[in-house]
Amino acid sequence: MDKCFKVKVNNSFDFNITEGELSSLDLFKTSENNFHILQNNKSINAKITEADFQTKTYQVTLRNHTYNVSISNALDMLIKDMGLSAKKAKQIDVIKAPMPGLILELHVEVGQEVKENDTLFILEAMKMENSISSPRAGIIKSISIKNGDPVEKNQLLIEFDS
Repeated sequence: MDKCFKVKVNNSFDFNITEGELSSLDLFKTSENNFHILQNNKSINAKITEADFQTKTYQVTLRNHTYNVSISNALDMLIKDMGLSAKKAKQIDVIKAPMPGLILELHVEVGQEVKENDTLFILEAMKMENSISSPRAGIIKSISIKNGDPVEKNQLLIEFDS
């Protein structure tokens, strides 16, 4: 049995495509983001201009028109039908002190864009240096600490823009 994918184009056109239908396409990758497709004796050049593999969303240019495409597999559809959503995972907007200690080095400033796992600051606690990393990508909204500040457990230290 073929796997089935639900494809939504520009948030308005829905259609299903099977793995068999995909494999019947004559598809050739011409460069990093460019493809040549031959279907029903018609030649099409396609370019993927943006791709977010986590959300399975893509921006594709065909014949000088740009389309926003999202793809769902059977598991994605089942999760949606059950009223659940992996995309609704709790987003962390604040960093609080995990333990009492002393701020040794602050590595960020307000307005700075950070990536997930970037070091935010070094916290000395119980004679150990602890590197505190960003739990997500985002922009620093506010910072309540500076180098040399003592902090208490659960004290608000950094806020992210939502």
